[in-house]
Amino acid sequence: MMLGKKEMEDFDKGGDLNTIIGKGSIVEGSIKVQSSLRIDGRVKGDITATDSLVIGREGEVEGEIRVKNAIVGGRIKGKVFASGKVVLEAKSSFNGEVKASKLVIDEGAVFDGVCSMSDDSKVLALPESADGRPRMSNANRPGRPEMNITHQ
Repeated sequence: MMLGKKEMEDFDKGGDLNTIIGKGSIVEGSIKVQSSLRIDGRVKGDITATDSLVIGREGEVEGEIRVKNAIVGGRIKGKVFASGKVVLEAKSSFNGEVKASKLVIDEGAVFDGVCSMSDDSKVLALPESADGRPRMSNANRPGRPEMNITHQ
């Protein structure tokens, strides 16, 4: 899918792409990012990002994802909660549940799951801390390692 200028501006608002999990990388555990995240490797665990998530064509995620926007070119197995837009590009694969304000599924994408959409982004948004930045939850499932990544 080729995103138009308006769509790219929507994804770019609020932060830069500061964290990349490269091709060949394997991460097990929770990832929390105070910005945008790109995944070209594999992640087994929960992901929370205050901005956008981009999953490249070879990227794979198994777990729960909480972000503002998501562009998926690879594979997801799990749940996605997005206060903005979720885009499933051609050749992407999704198995699970999506809760988002907007969902775009390109021709050639595989969607096997459930979707619920709401215009109320506050329902899905991350709670804010006293300084106005989205608050990252410290909740972690027992036995799951946690990785916090913060860029300032």
